[in-house]
Amino acid sequence: MTDEGENHHQKEGNTEITSSGTSHQNNVQDVQSTSSLAPASRHPLQCRWALWYLKGDRTKDWEDCLKQVALFDTVEDFWALYNHIQPASGLTWGSDYYLFKEGIKPMWEDENNVKGGRWLVVVDKQKRNVKLDQYWLELMMAIIGEQYEEYGDFICGAVVNVRQKGDKVALWTRDANRDDVNLRIGQIVKAKLEIPDSEPIRYEVHKDSSARTGSLVKPRIVIPTKEVRAQSQQSQ
Repeated sequence: MTDEGENHHQKEGNTEITSSGTSHQNNVQDVQSTSSLAPASRHPLQCRWALWYLKGDRTKDWEDCLKQVALFDTVEDFWALYNHIQPASGLTWGSDYYLFKEGIKPMWEDENNVKGGRWLVVVDKQKRNVKLDQYWLELMMAIIGEQYEEYGDFICGAVVNVRQKGDKVALWTRDANRDDVNLRIGQIVKAKLEIPDSEPIRYEVHKDSSARTGSLVKPRIVIPTKEVRAQSQQSQ
């Protein structure tokens, strides 16, 4: 999360999503809604969302490590949940959070993901203390607040991977062949996270990632393009 006292505002119609400064609780698996607001005073979201948590354990199968933490469909319940769990920066190495639309499992094989891909943002290790929680919070607020213009139906969910070699956040979309849609979604991600041109973000196809033989996957789209990056470097 960003520094205490700083507010984030994102609007969709009359719904406003605003960060609060409540402290975090430690137990990610003991999440209950703490909101006592009457239903009439709640702000409904367009979709119902599921938060998943994975604690890396090499002695277990991946799916056995994955747990659904909570479901929510209002702004108030999102903040009750967010303020009750560890921030991404407080997770142990090898852990993940996944925020996906209800009914979509956070795995490539799910029918909603199998033909899709992801916008991948690598968190600069030197900026981890500032950027990791900020990126993750902004990404979550953007997807639940329907900040992706008319392309919300193409959004499946968001992921944060906490890794000692380098943290990552990602936005998953359902159709990797829709370059026009994915390019616009990527541009919005870049703007929401305020990522400079000096730090390119990549769109990777899930099938390419699952079939990779090395550590790198050839991206389908990169923002900014090589030409823009070259011009940016020349102007500096």
